[in-house]
Amino acid sequence: MSGPVFILGGAQSDFAANWTRQEKSLFDMIAETTRAALDDVRMDAAEIDAVHIGNFAGELFCGQGLLGGFMGHVDPGFEGKPTSRHEAACASGSMAILAAMSDILAGHYETIAVVGVEMMRNVPGETAAQHLGSAAWAGREALGARYLWPAMFSDLAEEYDRRYGLKYEHLAAISKINFDNAKRNPHAQTRSWQFGEGSFARDDDANPVIEGWMRRSDCGQVTDGSAVIVLASEKAARAYAARRGLDLAAIPRLKGWGHTTAPLMMDAKLEKSRKEGGYALPWTRKAITDAYARANIAGPDQVDGIETHDCFSVTEYMAIEHFGLTAPGEGWKAVEDGTIAFGGKLPVNPSGGLIGLGHPVGATGVRMALDAARQTSGRAGDMQVDGARTFATFNVGGSGTANVSFVIGV
Repeated sequence: MSGPVFILGGAQSDFAANWTRQEKSLFDMIAETTRAALDDVRMDAAEIDAVHIGNFAGELFCGQGLLGGFMGHVDPGFEGKPTSRHEAACASGSMAILAAMSDILAGHYETIAVVGVEMMRNVPGETAAQHLGSAAWAGREALGARYLWPAMFSDLAEEYDRRYGLKYEHLAAISKINFDNAKRNPHAQTRSWQFGEGSFARDDDANPVIEGWMRRSDCGQVTDGSAVIVLASEKAARAYAARRGLDLAAIPRLKGWGHTTAPLMMDAKLEKSRKEGGYALPWTRKAITDAYARANIAGPDQVDGIETHDCFSVTEYMAIEHFGLTAPGEGWKAVEDGTIAFGGKLPVNPSGGLIGLGHPVGATGVRMALDAARQTSGRAGDMQVDGARTFATFNVGGSGTANVSFVIGV
């Protein structure tokens, strides 16, 4: 990166909320979270130069496009400001961050609000699954599956089993860690959920199969939610810090980033990685190592925590290896030895992740960045990782198609 981009602060909605039942709309979600973010950074809308919005499927779930047009209704201070919307399935929020970062580094704007949002609980579960399936190759993938994404990521688990051997118990342990972490998170969708003896077992009653390897406890949640962060150039952040009596060095920044796009079809990805050997999804590995390199760090030994995409337990299992915590095929070691636990050597998803906290698709990448910023500025509350100064994130769209990683810290 040619210069630092700072994260001044932000806000997220309560991911347990069902906005339709509260008779609230997609606009209400954007408006309430944006206003909360402005309150957090103690700025007026008029002080924000531009807005970038991450959203995957507003048209499908809500019949609503042109989300940037909402901003002038959120606050008159946004009227006339440039807005853009970005889509890359579950990585839509990260795409909005990348675009905002580029705008700042190019000198176009000094302060930008990044909004991630998705309303998903206003339709039946199977309808939601169909809408989300549009991030696969329509008419060519998982054609016999009732639930496309659990089936697709079951295929990834099957591939791991063929290559290295895979125990379901390790996937279940990942899910349990994330649900346990979510109990510390006041915004988590599952913070009040209760689990029984069979909830993380191969128990067809307590933990039924959704598709293949993926049981109920292995799946991220269908969630309504939004998250907003305010980004600033070094010049704007320095002035911001001076006005508020803050130390600039204590404000988190985007230290590094990586972004790759793999072929859309899962079969094409896996076929290519079989031929090359090594990592199951090399494009994921490259996004992460590019972020490390741009942040001038060698690897996970220089990271204090990770917020990663666990749309399914196997996705986090894969990410453990691709972040470099273990060699390919050995992700189970970081599960068994407690490395990824909340009090472990390198906590993964102290927020609860997508399984525990929830997964409003367009908001997830923004939420990850917000949590990373809070961790590294000591503002993570009961989720705080002791001494955290550097966090890494990984956000994926589709079956490992859109890959974005950030290194965030002070």
